[in-house]
Amino acid sequence: MKTEADSDDVTQGPRDDSCDTQLSDHTRTHTADELHSCTQCDRRFAHQRGLRNHMNLHRGKFKCPECGKPCGNRGELERHMRSHSGEKPFECTVCGKRFTRSDNLVIHRRIHRGEKPYKCHVCDKAFSQSTHLNNHMRVHTGEKSHKCSLCDKSFIDSSHLQRHKRHVHSNSRSHDCRYCGKLFKEKSKLKYHVRIHTDAKPYSCRHCSECFTRLEQLKRHLLKSHDEGSWFTCYICQKKFSSSYDLKKHVQRHESVKPYVCSECPMRFYTAVELKRHHKHSE
Repeated sequence: MKTEADSDDVTQGPRDDSCDTQLSDHTRTHTADELHSCTQCDRRFAHQRGLRNHMNLHRGKFKCPECGKPCGNRGELERHMRSHSGEKPFECTVCGKRFTRSDNLVIHRRIHRGEKPYKCHVCDKAFSQSTHLNNHMRVHTGEKSHKCSLCDKSFIDSSHLQRHKRHVHSNSRSHDCRYCGKLFKEKSKLKYHVRIHTDAKPYSCRHCSECFTRLEQLKRHLLKSHDEGSWFTCYICQKKFSSSYDLKKHVQRHESVKPYVCSECPMRFYTAVELKRHHKHSE
């Protein structure tokens, strides 16, 4: 089901001109005195429209009939429904990846163009998405408003909290492979696994004939083989990494930071994989 706004984004091309406006609105949440505040939580909005959509979440006015997820408005609900129907009408002309929403396609195209229009005013780090900038700002403020109800850990955003609950506190594996029956906690992990059976490699290099099963593999290839991208360098030993996540995990070992704590004993681990392996051996 396409909305009129979705159709406009495809026929007229990606509307990245809105980036400055979105960044300006975001900056107002840090600097403006008169903001529209939610009466039920600590969220603030630069415009009344944003507050109105947010209040619809609290009221449950636009709720998904399939999963019960609340949406801010009717258009958002229609776009969310595509996650249940599997409809992905928006296709990237570079790599063929498809999306349920036109704005996700606009954001994805920035990967191919190397665009990062959202810049942190504290450290000048740049991002391709405004949500990534919002999450990054919490690194400077120290805000971790999403607290786990099962332990004392807190997280920058809700997606990190949900991932923590799945990996640490839950043994549920509801996504099964139709080829071999292997079970996964996350749908995204199942999607990558299925490519082992189908030999699908949807991400192709524009410089050579190499194809890859995952976008991260393509980005790493572009960086190492064609010198396209940015290296992330360890400030302690100068070792270089192709992603900020890999660098972060590497630095944690230098600093002896072990953020993953076993719920059954005092042992701590550098990565979720090590904690998972520990749980498995303890069974």
